[in-house]
Amino acid sequence: MTKPELRKHYKSLRKAFSQEEIEQLSLDISNQLLQMPIWGLSFYHLFLSIEAFREIKTEYILNILAGKDKNTILSKSNFDSITLTNYLLTDSTKMKVNQWKIPEPIEGIEIPSDKIDVVFVPLLAYDKEGNRVGYGKGYYDNFLAECRPETLKIGLSFFKPESKITDIHENDIKLNYCVTPNTIYNFS
Repeated sequence: MTKPELRKHYKSLRKAFSQEEIEQLSLDISNQLLQMPIWGLSFYHLFLSIEAFREIKTEYILNILAGKDKNTILSKSNFDSITLTNYLLTDSTKMKVNQWKIPEPIEGIEIPSDKIDVVFVPLLAYDKEGNRVGYGKGYYDNFLAECRPETLKIGLSFFKPESKITDIHENDIKLNYCVTPNTIYNFS
C-alpha cells in the first residue's frame, strides 16, 4: 500500500477504538518497553499524544522515564522550516497546545539532536523493514536525520506491521524497533 492509503486506513482503525481500549493498549506498549535493553542511556525524546488523533497515550512512558530518573526531551514544532526544536523537560517547563493540537514546551533548556540517545517515534503505520508512515509533513524525518546514526529510533503502534510500504523516499529514516501491545519488532 502507499503512504496516503495507509494514512487513511490507520486513521480509520484508530477512530474505532474506545478511550478505554486506547488506555489499555498504551499501557501494554509501555510494559513492553520495560523489556527492552534501552534503559542504561541518558537522553530520551518523547512525543506527547494528540488526543484528537487517538494516538498512543505516552504519559505512561513519561512516568517510566521520570521513575528511572532519565532526561526527557520534548520538541516544539517550527512550522516555517518543518523542523523540531528539542527541550529538556524540567519541573519548570511550561507547555502549550499548538495550532495542530500538539502539546509542546514554550521554551526551556535546548538539547541538540545529536545528544539524544533514544527517540520514541510517532507513526500511523510501518512495514516489516522498519519503514514508517507519519502524518506526511516530514518533521520526524528531518529531526531523525540530525540525530547520530546510533540513536535508537523506536516506533510505537497499536498495530502489526504492513508487509511493504510501496512509496518509500530516499530521505525516509527507518526505525530500529517498533513496539506494539504484544510484540517488539527488531529491524536492526
